[in-house]
Amino acid sequence: MANKQTVKILKEPALQSSSLVVGWSEDAGKLGGEVIGYLKRKLGAEEFAEIELECFFPLGGVGVEDDVAQYPESKFYCCSDKNLVLLGSTPPRFDWYQFLTSVLDVAQNLCHVKEVYTIGGMISPGAHTTPRLIMPIVSSKEMKMSLNEFGVNVDMDYETPPGQRPTLSSYLLWAAKGRGIPGASLWVPVPFYLVSSEDPRAWKRVIEFLDNRLGLGIDYGDLNNEIAEQNKKIAQLTGQVPELGSYIQKLETNLALSSEEGEKLAKEVEDFLKKRE
Repeated sequence: MANKQTVKILKEPALQSSSLVVGWSEDAGKLGGEVIGYLKRKLGAEEFAEIELECFFPLGGVGVEDDVAQYPESKFYCCSDKNLVLLGSTPPRFDWYQFLTSVLDVAQNLCHVKEVYTIGGMISPGAHTTPRLIMPIVSSKEMKMSLNEFGVNVDMDYETPPGQRPTLSSYLLWAAKGRGIPGASLWVPVPFYLVSSEDPRAWKRVIEFLDNRLGLGIDYGDLNNEIAEQNKKIAQLTGQVPELGSYIQKLETNLALSSEEGEKLAKEVEDFLKKRE
């Protein structure tokens, strides 16, 4: 079992052959954190365990966003009727191996997890009107074959560039595979000018996949409204600044922007969305 000094167990869930979905709070377009939060609300998932991040995070400096302190946290939630486990977590700053050992100890020993999914946003040069794709990285041929029927591109090959550290999600898949637990990292392209704000279209794409794959029975009406509202806001901005509209049209036709155009589009959209919120 996980080190009691790093994990606090609130209650033991009644789960067998469950699925674990992991989302990191620091993600492009707030993808991981928003997907976990959405599933938690929609499915009525209950917290049952927490990793004490004092061991993995320098608490001497707490982040602040919109004048609100952002304390790191790593919490597990369960939805027994769906046989689903959710982990919403701040990425640890150090000792990744011990952190992931704690995660997998909880998943394996308490939840009897049969598979792991991680969520990640990747920066894309595309437009916000472009349909989102899921680009999975899988830990086994069996997992790759099982994803074929769910409309995802399973032919992507990825290798960590020389001299760079693997992502935390890749490290988790590697550690899970060592315990005989297959997994997949679900990467979704997020338009570069939404990376610092929100991308509800990307959230919906991941949730659709998980819904179909795991049989969650989710109604997306509220997500459709969020997508429409964001499109409306960006349309208001481009109506006020037609130059930005021309930039987005270029992206929609697969034309690249100059660095100056890209920086202006990203800054104007980010500032406008924050003001509208």
